[in-house]
Amino acid sequence: MKRIVLYLFLATVLVLSAYPVLAQQRILLGVPTSLKLIEGYEGNKAAQLAVEEINARGGVKIGAEKRLLEIEALDIRDGEPGVPTSEALLGIEKLILDKKIYATVVGNFRSEALLAAMDIYSKYKVINIGTIAMTPKFQEKVLSDKEKYKYSFRNCLDSRYLAGYMQNMMKHISSQFGYNKVFIATQDVLWATATGSMMEKWFKDNGWTVAGFDKYPVGASDFSAGLMKAKSAGVQVILPIFDMPTSGILVKQWKSMKIPALMAGFISPLMGTKAWKTFGEDIDGLMNVVFEIGYFPIKAYPPTVKFSEAYMKRWKEDIQSGHGAAPAYDAVYVLVNAIEKAGSLDPDKVVKAIEATDMAGVVGRIKFDKGHQLIFGDNPKAAAVGAVFQWQKGAMAVVWPDSIASAKIVKPSWMK
Repeated sequence: MKRIVLYLFLATVLVLSAYPVLAQQRILLGVPTSLKLIEGYEGNKAAQLAVEEINARGGVKIGAEKRLLEIEALDIRDGEPGVPTSEALLGIEKLILDKKIYATVVGNFRSEALLAAMDIYSKYKVINIGTIAMTPKFQEKVLSDKEKYKYSFRNCLDSRYLAGYMQNMMKHISSQFGYNKVFIATQDVLWATATGSMMEKWFKDNGWTVAGFDKYPVGASDFSAGLMKAKSAGVQVILPIFDMPTSGILVKQWKSMKIPALMAGFISPLMGTKAWKTFGEDIDGLMNVVFEIGYFPIKAYPPTVKFSEAYMKRWKEDIQSGHGAAPAYDAVYVLVNAIEKAGSLDPDKVVKAIEATDMAGVVGRIKFDKGHQLIFGDNPKAAAVGAVFQWQKGAMAVVWPDSIASAKIVKPSWMK
């Protein structure tokens, strides 16, 4: 009799002890990206912050069970010069197969690599919520075969939305100063040249004169020849579109050569607080398009303040990139929200739940279009939002859109 009681006791212990084990089986999220580049580095940390917050509340609720999340990051280096797309794709596939990844966030840096990676996500039914690569061909590929490519989503803006924000910035400049002559300078990569081409067409259709369109290879560090062309042509605005680390030199040369034109566009290394510490007054007056709000506090939209403070508390540094970090943080919450609504880890059910997403995020209201692209607008209560800020005496002053603006555009000192 005692032996039977002992057996029953041991069996009960084994059964009961199984439940915490199940609860601790983690959902693995991959972060395959260019970890040495600022957008990838900060995107990974933002995703990790979201994972830690979700785990602190007990994890992801799937029916009656709760599961914790875990990040597996991999540096696929696809944003670095000379790294072939094939190498990045091998890295993604290895991460999926070796680590048994459930889904990925952040993802490819270069658009060329993202388009190719979509076939890998389809092959293994792995959900990807990308937050960096920007080609509009992403939506086209999703819509070309919705069933095959349904596992791919993008939680950041694309180059069409970026062009739209740049157009609004130029309208804002024109209305304030009457300017209508521009010089375009872009990095020679797909997303940047596509954005530049869209802007060139818009300028010509809206009465602007385009005095030049220069393209620079990744790693370029001397922009003086292009700046001289712009100065000789008498342009009033220079539109830069760059994400490479060396592009900050363009603005330094703009200041030292005293080019009498507003510098207004996107230069990734000059997006954060460290830019002023590095370049100081050389960048005073520069206007930068923020791809997605959230990486610095904007009082008019409190979720940006909360996220900025949480990131600083966790990582002991400010976010420096205006692209990728806040969307990466939101992407984890989008995925978790979808899993909980689906009540399952079945990727097909979770995909349907992501498609139906309608939630407040750090970047604004999160909803996806039919091509799985996050929808952007000019009011964070209605859509995701980008913005334009200007460096003004060491501060990032938002000058557009009106829904969150805190200042007006000021000319740099040598133009007054």
